[in-house]
Amino acid sequence: MADLAKYRNDLTKFDQSYAKAALKEPVNFWGLAGFLVAAAYTGSVIPLLIALVCEAIYMVVVPNLPQYRQLVVNREKYRRLKEHNDGREKLIKSFTPREREAVEYLRWLKGKIQDNYTKFTGAGQIPANLQALDQRWEDFVDLLDVYRRRKQHLKSINRQAVHNQLSQAFRAMEAAGDEKTKRIQQTNVEILKRRISSFDEIERSVKLVEGQLQSIENFFSYLNDEIVTITTPEKFSLLDFEQLSDSIAMTKQMLDATADEVGALDSYNREMGNLELLPGAK
Repeated sequence: MADLAKYRNDLTKFDQSYAKAALKEPVNFWGLAGFLVAAAYTGSVIPLLIALVCEAIYMVVVPNLPQYRQLVVNREKYRRLKEHNDGREKLIKSFTPREREAVEYLRWLKGKIQDNYTKFTGAGQIPANLQALDQRWEDFVDLLDVYRRRKQHLKSINRQAVHNQLSQAFRAMEAAGDEKTKRIQQTNVEILKRRISSFDEIERSVKLVEGQLQSIENFFSYLNDEIVTITTPEKFSLLDFEQLSDSIAMTKQMLDATADEVGALDSYNREMGNLELLPGAK
């Protein structure tokens, strides 16, 4: 009984994505087209009835074949990878010439390191930690995007004007003649204090990201120097990649922690009409 219940449950959870993929297959389309042509040519409905039977069998069998499901999964992985890479290249094109130069140099250096490894060690394949340079390069692109946007945020801020507003609000609060006015000014003072605090947090995050970008660049250069002297794969395995990975992870956590401050500035820039400073603006 348990097996029967499981079987029914599996049928209930039949994955429609595989069925949709099978329905859109060229072989299915042209097969149905062939039956339609045959029906039109003979003037008989028999080819259509055969088509319905064949289609029913096709839609029951093909979407449940493990080989076909793997094919669909591989297609989806390829589609997502292409979409990711296209988005990455689009992002890089939005960078300034100097920023693009840094990104492209690091991409070239990454390829050179991987090529030199196989050249100098004679190894048949690149080890996992060296393949991880692809991810480190992507981390560099992501962090550079964050860095430039937060720098733009800071440039949009007139910090002295905010300090002046805070001083005026504080004096107005102290000079308030009634409790209601005092509470209003006190709220304004607290908001302005939080704005100044958020400026400081974002400024610290910008400095942290700047240091992390330099760290990635220096690691790639160091690795390129070291790879030339490596003669065996065993020696390469001694090189430490974990420290850089941990450092990048720590930086991303810090950026997540300051996301609220950046969101507040996004809202401020939107209200002030500084649309060119918003994420995704060109």
